[in-house]
Amino acid sequence: MVRYPAIGLVALDLDGTLLGRNDDVSPANLRAVRTALELGVRVVVVTGRGASDLPGKTLRRLGLDLPVICAHGALTIDSSSGAILRHVPVPTEHALRMVEHAERCGFNAAAYCDDRFWCFEGNPTGLDGLRGTDWHRVSSLAEVVKRRSPTFLRFFGRATVDAMFETFADLPLHLKHEVWETFDECAVTSSQATKEIALARLCAELGVPAGEVLAVGDSRNDVPMLAWAGIGVAMGNALPDVRRRVGRVTADCASDGVARAIERYVLEAAETAERSA
Repeated sequence: MVRYPAIGLVALDLDGTLLGRNDDVSPANLRAVRTALELGVRVVVVTGRGASDLPGKTLRRLGLDLPVICAHGALTIDSSSGAILRHVPVPTEHALRMVEHAERCGFNAAAYCDDRFWCFEGNPTGLDGLRGTDWHRVSSLAEVVKRRSPTFLRFFGRATVDAMFETFADLPLHLKHEVWETFDECAVTSSQATKEIALARLCAELGVPAGEVLAVGDSRNDVPMLAWAGIGVAMGNALPDVRRRVGRVTADCASDGVARAIERYVLEAAETAERSA
């Protein structure tokens, strides 16, 4: 029998991982998270969503009270008050260069600043169907970025994603190519703002070593975090390249993949340790 390490903290992505299509948490996932908490295991959310788009009622229902890592790791907030604990924005000089290029080329783009999204007027294609309603259209995204360093940037559409990667590969930033069903996006953060870095910092503050962390996710931006964790698990609905790079794979989101991962690597391991004690 394979013996897994005792898990002290579980890190969960939201969309396509813990949450279903309507921001719902399945009864099995809810049960598994609560059981882990009862055993003294910490549970933290690590998501690409902005702070204003977090499902607060769901997090409270789960009983989660640790800081929430959001905005792809660029923002860590207090789960109770919403106060910003850590903010690592995209340096203004780099953000401005990318946004001005997008404006010249007519690319579909958005900037997340001051807990809201800003996007170009007259270029809404693809944006209306995206999660979140706090979108503000402006004539110049560059003017927004000049006034405040963005938490992260978004560029939409496969051709735009390819162009941004090709043009700005030299910048000291973290560019993430995400795919939402058939929709491509390039999300850009500071090189020091990733899920992996933010989670590692939080775990260090809590005194939890990487070897005692179970992390579960489905997106490309989750892969470094899953590789860092002692046990990293990809969702069954993750892209093939994500599942291949991670190795360990649980069931898909619709089949309670989070619950199955927690049951296998946390609850069953705890039962085994108790029997052998």
